[in-house]
Amino acid sequence: MLKTIPKCHKCGKEIDKNEEIYVKLRYPKWGGMTEIKAYLQNEGKFFCEKCIEDKV
Repeated sequence: MLKTIPKCHKCGKEIDKNEEIYVKLRYPKWGGMTEIKAYLQNEGKFFCEKCIEDKV
């Protein structure tokens, strides 16, 4: 379980469970990823669907 609630990097909206999101991150240089949520929280930037649609 994540310690903090993820928020959209652009608008600051809290990401709800089961919401479609976009994550910007670098491809990891190591293998064996098991804690996906923790990796995304530590290394990624979350964007809500509305912010992505506004950009296009």
